[in-house]
Amino acid sequence: MKRILTFLLLGLLVYACAKVPLTGRNQLALVESSEIQPLVNEEYDKILRQEEVLTNTPEGKLVLTVGNKMAAAVEGFLIQEGYNELAQTFEWEFNLLKSPNVNAWCMPGGKVAFYTGILPITQDETGIAVVMGHEIAHAVASHSRERMSNGLLANFGMSVLSQAIGQNPSLTEAIFLQSVGMGSELGMLSFSRKHELEADELGLIFMAIAGYDPREAPVFWQRMAAQGGEAPPEFLSTHPGPENRQAKLEAQMNRAMKYYRGEL
Repeated sequence: MKRILTFLLLGLLVYACAKVPLTGRNQLALVESSEIQPLVNEEYDKILRQEEVLTNTPEGKLVLTVGNKMAAAVEGFLIQEGYNELAQTFEWEFNLLKSPNVNAWCMPGGKVAFYTGILPITQDETGIAVVMGHEIAHAVASHSRERMSNGLLANFGMSVLSQAIGQNPSLTEAIFLQSVGMGSELGMLSFSRKHELEADELGLIFMAIAGYDPREAPVFWQRMAAQGGEAPPEFLSTHPGPENRQAKLEAQMNRAMKYYRGEL
């Protein structure tokens, strides 16, 4: 708790707004991503100690290969688009964890985990790239920072950062942990549908610039939606409906294909 409060105290800021890189959407940014990164690193390391890590297996090495390829492409793309400082904030890690959960996640700073339960649905390298691009997009768009800012604002009001600790330190701690996905048995809590659609949009571009055919993204999501019948996997718990997602992806496909063909 003291560690968390220390980070919050160091991060006392006035009301601030930022723009999501590449999409331009305005987002609330009461704290800097760098302020939560030390605790994120600590939590990621703890998860790796608790779970069975399979990164040295053939499947794990494939996840690592795709991750490194995507990371290099995304960093290059961010620099090309003028986001040099953002590109330098990532310290990428990619690990495959043994778990039946159909899930994957990327914490702030590029800390990525895939669960073996999602591999039968990804099926191949391109399928992994679909998921990898989507999850990396959450980190690039600073969705965790936005979620933390919105959670604090909703619970404490405009003067959140100066009053939250004194008013309710336990609630402040809970919001802090949830903002980066901690406290969930799956490792990451679900993002909002708005964030998921934004991650779809960016993820489609990211996989395309890394050399993966973006036309495989709708195919993967169709396979994902078919899992579980009336009870979709946790990975889809707050995701857009299949029809909505399909329409959004197809609307963005022409642009993604231009990146894939090297025309942009």
